[in-house]
Amino acid sequence: MTKGYDDIINLPRHVSKRRPQMPVINRAAQFSPFAALTGHDASIKETARLTSERIELDDNMKDALDYKLQIIANHLGHSFKVKITYFKPDEKKDGGSYVTYNGIVKKIDEYKKNILMIDGVEISIKEIINIDW
Repeated sequence: MTKGYDDIINLPRHVSKRRPQMPVINRAAQFSPFAALTGHDASIKETARLTSERIELDDNMKDALDYKLQIIANHLGHSFKVKITYFKPDEKKDGGSYVTYNGIVKKIDEYKKNILMIDGVEISIKEIINIDW
């Protein structure tokens, strides 16, 4: 075994007289992991997330929905439970998803063209594809 460091192994550690010592917290931080591609994983997951295309309704389906909306309008205030399937546009990319909502209609706002549910949820009439009860 070589003894190349025998002359310095027992010397005291050097302490600079010109520069202050680095605090322990800063010394530990220089060895923390570095993420060069911060947000890259989230970006890949967002790109891989699937969305659906909006279904275009034909005139017969639109007429059926109008008829069902009239029935709902006639039963406002009677705790009439409905199941509404509608398209919810995605906030980050093209397309969206179809959501089925169960609840009681509080009001049909013809000015805003939406349905207000008793729990405060608003559903745009133009996004509805089906109504059941």
